Amino acid sequence: MQSKTSKIVFFVVGLFLINLIGNKVYKRFDLTEDQRYTLSETTKNITKKVEDIILIKVYLQGDFPAEFKRLQTETKLHLEELKSVNKNIQFRFINPTDIAEKLIASGLEPSSLQVQENGKLSEMVLFPYAVINYKNKTEIIPLLNDVFSNSQDEQLESSIQNLEFAFANAIHKITASKSKKIAVLRGNGELSDIYITDFLLKLNEYYLLAQFTLDSIENQPQKTLFELSKFDLAIIAKPTEKFTEQEKFALDQFIMNGGKTLWMIDNVQAELDSLQQTGETLAYPRDLGLTDFFFNYGIRINSDLVTDLYCSQIPLATGNIGNQTQFSQFPWIYFPLAISKNNHPINTNIEAVNLKFANNIDTLKNNIKKTVLLQSSPLSKIIGTPSIISLKTIGEEPKKEDYIHGNQSLAVLLEGEFKSAYYGRVKPFKTLKPIENSITNKMIVMSDGDVIANEISKGQPLELGVDKWTNQRYGNKDFLLNSVNYLLDDTGLLHIRSKKIKINFLDKQKAFEEAKKWQFINIAFPLIILTLFGGLFYYFRYKKYQ
Repeated sequence: MQSKTSKIVFFVVGLFLINLIGNKVYKRFDLTEDQRYTLSETTKNITKKVEDIILIKVYLQGDFPAEFKRLQTETKLHLEELKSVNKNIQFRFINPTDIAEKLIASGLEPSSLQVQENGKLSEMVLFPYAVINYKNKTEIIPLLNDVFSNSQDEQLESSIQNLEFAFANAIHKITASKSKKIAVLRGNGELSDIYITDFLLKLNEYYLLAQFTLDSIENQPQKTLFELSKFDLAIIAKPTEKFTEQEKFALDQFIMNGGKTLWMIDNVQAELDSLQQTGETLAYPRDLGLTDFFFNYGIRINSDLVTDLYCSQIPLATGNIGNQTQFSQFPWIYFPLAISKNNHPINTNIEAVNLKFANNIDTLKNNIKKTVLLQSSPLSKIIGTPSIISLKTIGEEPKKEDYIHGNQSLAVLLEGEFKSAYYGRVKPFKTLKPIENSITNKMIVMSDGDVIANEISKGQPLELGVDKWTNQRYGNKDFLLNSVNYLLDDTGLLHIRSKKIKINFLDKQKAFEEAKKWQFINIAFPLIILTLFGGLFYYFRYKKYQ
C-alpha cells in the first residue's frame, strides 16, 4: 500500500515539475523540411542586442479566410520565436475593425481582399501591418508584400517568406545607431536632388548622407582624396559630364582603399523630354571617360540601347475633353522591365525594375567575381547608336523573330580584390602612397541612370518606382535599397531574403466542387468508426459473459 502511495505521489510531483519547467522554458523543435521556424544567426544577433522593451502591435486579429489565417498564424509563431531569444520583445494582436479611421489617419492604408466562399466572390478590407514602438521611435512593417503581378496565393507566400527579414530589418533599423556614411557625388552633371529625393529619404533611415563634389580636386587633390576616404559608399547617379583623369584617380583610390560604389550610368544620350516634344530624338553615344576605368575592373558598358517586348508604358496625349488633355498608355520597348534570376539576396522577392534607355553590359575575364543582378527578357533586341528614336514606332507591330538577343546584362555586382586602373601608369596627381591593389571590395554597376529617378508631380517628388499615371509599382526602390544594404551590410541581414519557404495553399475551386463529399466524410466516417467499435465491444463483452 505504501509503495503504491509513493508511486502516486512521485507521479503527481513529477507532473507538477514538468508543467513548471514547461512554463519557464520555451523550446520548439523545427521538423519542417525548409526549416521555416528556425531563426538565422543574423536575426538572433539583432534580437539579442535589444536593451529595452519593444512593443509590437499586429493588426491581424479577426475573422479571416484560411489563407490569411495562415499569415496570422505564421506571424504569431515568428514573434514567439523572437520573444524566446529576448524577453524585451513584447507583442499583441489587435482587431482593427473598430479603429479603422484612426489607423488610416496614422498612415496605414487598408488593403482590399477578394474572398471566395461557396463559389461566390466577396470583398473585405484589412490592415496587414505591424507597428513597432521602441523608446521614442516608431516603425511600420507591411506584412503583405505588394507584388503587383502575382496571384493572391503567390502574394501571401511571398509575404510569409519575407516575415523574418521584415521584422529583423525593422528591429535593426529602430534600435541601431547610424554609423555608415554615404557620399552622393556631384560635379559631373548628376541628377538633381528633386529626382533622387525619395530614395535618399529612405537611405537616411539607415545611414548618414552627404553631398560630395569632385570639382575641388583640381585645386586641392590631396584634401579631396582625404575627405572622400571618410565615406563608406559613393553613389554616382546619372553623370552627364566627362570625368577628368584626376576625378577618376580619386574614385579609383577610394575603391582601392575599400570604399564601395554604386554606379548608375547612361552611356547613350537619349532623353524622354525631347522625344515627347518633337516626336523623335537622336540617340548617340555619351563620352563619360569611364570606358578604360570600368574595363580595368572587368566590365564594359556598351554605347547601344536594349529594347524589350517585356516593357513598361509611355504616356502620350491622345486628345482633349474640354480643357483637359487626355493621355493614354502605350507599350514602349525602350523602357525594358529588367528581371532577375533570383540568384542573389539583392534581387530576391522584388518586382521587375523599370529602366529607361538602358545599355547592355559585357563582363570580361579577370579575377573579379561577377553576378548579373538584372537582365532583359528573352524577347529583347540591341539597337546600335547613333540612331533615331521615333514615337511612330508605337503603332507598328513588333516582329518577334527580330527580338532574339535575349537576357542582356543590365546590372552587375563585382566582388573581389580590384587592381588599380592606374596600376603602372603615371598618376594624375601626387599622393603620399598610391594603392595599387584593393582589399576585398564590392561595387554595383547599372547601365541606366534613371533607375534611381522618382517622378515629379506639381513640383513635388513622388515615390520611386511608382508610375504616376497607372500607380503600378516597380521594384526600383527595393532593388537599390537592397544594393546599398548589401554593399554596406556587416550584419548579414540581407541574406535572410534568400530563405525559401514553400506554402501549400488550398485549391478553392476543387474545395467548392468537392465540399459535400468531404463534409459527408468528416461527419459520417467518425460515426461509422464509433459504431463499429461499439458493436465489437458489445459483441466481445456478450461472448465473455453469456
